[in-house]
Amino acid sequence: RPGVKRLLYELHTAGVRLAIATTTTLSSLLSLLAANLGEQALSLFDVIGAGDVVPNKKPAPDIYDWVLHAMALPPHACLAVEDSRLGAAAATAAAIPTVVTVSPYTEYEDFADVLAVLSDLGEPGAPARHLGGQGLGGDVVDLAQICAWHAAALASAPATVLGTDA
Repeated sequence: RPGVKRLLYELHTAGVRLAIATTTTLSSLLSLLAANLGEQALSLFDVIGAGDVVPNKKPAPDIYDWVLHAMALPPHACLAVEDSRLGAAAATAAAIPTVVTVSPYTEYEDFADVLAVLSDLGEPGAPARHLGGQGLGGDVVDLAQICAWHAAALASAPATVLGTDA
């Protein structure tokens, strides 16, 4: 999908920790990664939660909870990028701020509880389209945009989510 490879490499180069939280099988995921990101794709990710490592599939938050535990991070330290209502429901149920890029199969789903909804992540010369939620500050999703969305999510989060007193 437009912008995924570009953004993953940008974030990895900047030292952002990356993880995958999917309920597809690991073998399918590895094939997908190799075909789309190259053989070195696994080196981009600190943690991959895939397949049958949890009993309940999305929209249950189990896979996100598993990845958060494996990364030793609280939900508010992360930002999820999803592509479906089931995925967004899983991420938000795990209390992770979430951005959605739609597909032809999911473009009409309700994403009222996410930070932003976009056509894709954008590429230079092929901008992403903002479809809902918080705005897109440029033509593509980049590290600065991820940080802006994350800061907005933290600013609006209740103190109980952040683990602080009100």
